[in-house]
Amino acid sequence: MVNNQNQHLDEVFHALADPTRRGMLSQLAGRERTVSDLAGPYDISLAAASKHIKVLERAGLLHRNVKGRQHICRLNPKSLSKAYEWLRFYERFWNEKLDALEALLNEEDKKTKKK
Repeated sequence: MVNNQNQHLDEVFHALADPTRRGMLSQLAGRERTVSDLAGPYDISLAAASKHIKVLERAGLLHRNVKGRQHICRLNPKSLSKAYEWLRFYERFWNEKLDALEALLNEEDKKTKKK
């Protein structure tokens, strides 16, 4: 089970590593889009856009529904929420470290002002 979760996170972060795919996800946040819609803002072919979409699909970040010749894509936020949960652990870690640093610097400022 742990290996499947790690593999899933690897796929999600791999998919998110590309700016074109992140842009496509941003478009899908508003509404469903066709492959042509998703490819539109980029200087890429429909075949290249389809490859990006397949990576997003494998990561579970979008669902594609075929209606005739049109491929309609919609965002699947569930996979993003799993990645967000993983990142929240590190957010808490860094917040604690940064809070401790801030407290230390405030103490140093107090000592300097007393002199």
